[in-house]
Amino acid sequence: MELIVGRVAKPHGVTGEVVVEVRTDEPETRFAPGAVLRARGSDHDERNYVVEAVRPHGSRLLVRLAGVADRHAADALRGDWFVVDSEDLPPIDEPDTYYDHQLEGLRVQTTTGRDIGIVAEVLHTAAGELLAVNREA
Repeated sequence: MELIVGRVAKPHGVTGEVVVEVRTDEPETRFAPGAVLRARGSDHDERNYVVEAVRPHGSRLLVRLAGVADRHAADALRGDWFVVDSEDLPPIDEPDTYYDHQLEGLRVQTTTGRDIGIVAEVLHTAAGELLAVNREA
């Protein structure tokens, strides 16, 4: 299963940096200098990029990728998703801690055992994490 770790929002400046919306709880690992990012565009074409530099930019990151040398090249990445394979993720050693994708598809019940629905997605908001649940009829 592929997991999204970020999305290119837009170019930044004229030297090829991109603004990345982070979708991972480990941005310091995923976007570290030297890390290889797999990008998927709207055409479903995949390309690999090596992170050359990264710095915070509000709630986002400014990322410089090898081979992306100017604003035009950076703008061509607008809307691309950075993805990883779930099989490549390290195991979690902490009890009661899960990756988002491990919760998707699980049944949701009240404390009294009444079925509510199935977890469709985990949403990360400024207020905290939310579970999007498909309700059962």
